Amino acid sequence: MAAKSTMIPSLVLLIALLLSCSGISGAARLLEEAEYPHPATPAELPKPELPPHPTVPELPKPEVPAHPATPELPKPEIPEHLPELPKPELPPPHPAAVPELPKPEVVPEHPAVPELPKPELPPHPAVPELPKPEVPAAHPTVPELPKPELPPHPTVPELPKPEVPKHELPPKPESHYPVPETKP
Repeated sequence: MAAKSTMIPSLVLLIALLLSCSGISGAARLLEEAEYPHPATPAELPKPELPPHPTVPELPKPEVPAHPATPELPKPEIPEHLPELPKPELPPPHPAAVPELPKPEVVPEHPAVPELPKPELPPHPAVPELPKPEVPAAHPTVPELPKPELPPHPTVPELPKPEVPKHELPPKPESHYPVPETKP
C-alpha cells in the first residue's frame, strides 16, 4: 500500500512538468516567429556645439642677467732648470756568507731500554695417536621385494563422432564507402 501512496503524487508531478515544458517551448517558438519593428536610428547625430578654445596670453620672457666676464689668470712661470734632488742612501748589501751558528748539543730523546731475558716455555705435551675406526667392507644387502601385480587397464569403447551442422555467414551488406583502387 505504501508504494501506491507515493506513486500517485509523483505521477501528478511528472505530468505537470511535461505540460509546463511543452507550454514554454510553444511560447518560445511564437516569440521567435513574431517580427517586431526595430526603433529607427537617426542617420547622423547633430554635432554638439563646443565653446571656442580660450586664448592664452603670451607671458613675457624673464630677463636673465648676463654672466660676469671671468678675468684672465696669469700663466705660471716654469723655471728652466730644476734643482737636483739628493740621491737616497741605500742600505749596505747583504754579506755573501752567512755566519755559522754553533751546533746545539744532541740530547738523546729516549733512554736505551735494556733487553729482557726471554721466558722459557715448557715443551708441548705429546698427543697420543688414536686408533682408526673400523669401516665395514660392503654395504648390507637389501632383500628384494616381489613386484606387485597390477590389474590390466580397462578398455574404453570408441564413441561415434557427433555430426556438427555447418553455419553459414549472413550475406555481406553493401558498403556506402567507395572501394579504393588497387595499385598494380
